[in-house]
Amino acid sequence: NFGVDLGMMPLGSCTMKYNPKVEELTSRVVENCHPLQDEDTVQGILEMMYEMQKWLAEMTGMDECSLQIPAGAAGELAGVLMIKKYHETKNRKRDEMLVADTAHGTNPASAAMAGYKVIYIKSNQEGLVDIDILKEVVNSKTAGFMLTNPNTLGLFEENILEISKIIHSVDGVLYYDGANLNGILGVARPGDMGFDIVHINLHKTFAVPHGGGGPGAGAICAKGELKDYLPYPIVDKEGDKYVLRNPVKTIGKIASFYGNIGNVIRAYVYILGLGPQGISQVGKMSTLATNYLISKLKDVKGLELLAPHRPRKHEVVFSAKPLLNDKGVTALDIAKALLDRGFYAPTIYFPGIVEEALMIEPTETEPKETLDKFIAALKEILEESYKDPEKIRQTPQNTSVKRLDQVKANHPTSVTPSYRVLRLREKGIIKILK
Repeated sequence: NFGVDLGMMPLGSCTMKYNPKVEELTSRVVENCHPLQDEDTVQGILEMMYEMQKWLAEMTGMDECSLQIPAGAAGELAGVLMIKKYHETKNRKRDEMLVADTAHGTNPASAAMAGYKVIYIKSNQEGLVDIDILKEVVNSKTAGFMLTNPNTLGLFEENILEISKIIHSVDGVLYYDGANLNGILGVARPGDMGFDIVHINLHKTFAVPHGGGGPGAGAICAKGELKDYLPYPIVDKEGDKYVLRNPVKTIGKIASFYGNIGNVIRAYVYILGLGPQGISQVGKMSTLATNYLISKLKDVKGLELLAPHRPRKHEVVFSAKPLLNDKGVTALDIAKALLDRGFYAPTIYFPGIVEEALMIEPTETEPKETLDKFIAALKEILEESYKDPEKIRQTPQNTSVKRLDQVKANHPTSVTPSYRVLRLREKGIIKILK
């Protein structure tokens, strides 16, 4: 097993930063509470939620936040449902949702689940939203635009104010996917850029453990009229008492009870521990770490980088296409070879607009010594690929599990969702349909 306590996990767009252990101690204070208890008996939890709502709203430039969201994609869906109901209450017929091709990967699915036709906005040669294409596509059917900033290439959308004007000119809603918030945290706020709705991944940006599939936790924030559509409950303060209320035009509940409250507490402790000055360093240090990696790797044979003259924020996406063309070694081969050298593999083949993508996010919690070791390991793999490509294609050799048969692993007749299902199949109780 491998985790953030053991070494660098450079999974791009996942923000696998170190999770302070004090979070684990404090999160246990709620283990004897029940979500159906009367409000009077959980005033401490409600106070924490109230403060968390205020802090997140301040950090993102929004007016109000709901802590209902259990994870990132659920935050996307909540935001899109808010947009849908917002237009419906104004009797607007909007059936198109614009999604940048550098947006977070689940944005199109979330929009489609809400019933929207997804319109992709292509990037220009610099890896940014193509303003001319955006102007051509925006019309009276446009419900909104789903965007990350920085985008999944790690680039800051420098034309964001113009993008905001274009979307708002047709009464569309500008939606911010918080997957990449770590790159600007404490430095810039989505609300100041013109975004109307923001979803936040507490398990990424605010150091909640989420390896192995979760559980995650999130928040969704909005400003202006749109705050009335937030999922309920919202925590308010009446005199000295904290109470739950429902926004007047709420889309309803997204998760049960208060949301994943244990993880909200972990994020709360993280913010308390850093304070305003510490929070202001998160975006700066994550950006510094990424650009340090770029400075050491951008000229290495076998890799190429889109718009190398542009600084990145929280992450960088290299392409291993030159190596593939030269020696037949893929991004997957590089990722497997990193496992042999004690590093968790980066995200590969995402975003789809970069061929043979290696998506690396070091986060602000990795020291220079670790970054240097990662750089050395990657350089060694690339050099070895040119000398003995077959050796790299046979990695990993030092792990208990080698390469899987990808076809078999993903085929419906061989996928086993659990150990119990395997045993039931062996006993003939569950049969696989051919």
